[in-house]
Amino acid sequence: MTRNVKITIILLLLIVAIVVAPLLFIKDSEFGGTDGKAEGAIEAINPDYEPWFESIIELPGGETESLLFCLQAGIGAGIFGFGFGYLVARKKYQKGE
Repeated sequence: MTRNVKITIILLLLIVAIVVAPLLFIKDSEFGGTDGKAEGAIEAINPDYEPWFESIIELPGGETESLLFCLQAGIGAGIFGFGFGYLVARKKYQKGE
């Protein structure tokens, strides 16, 4: 294996460890997001309201939701960056001009 392949593998393993470690080790984190505020507002308007569904997966803490949101945003930004980079490079390196 070349040096670049080793560095890439190590960095990918480090990224996975950074993403998975909070899911495994942080159990009772406190985080209040818009979902909690919306639930409070609904209860203030109608105290008898009962939600009609529950979450499929119960996350270990509120910070986990924040982590997953940031991960989703990072993946989306990567996809957009790749797409725009591809379009720019395609125009730049197109043969026959």
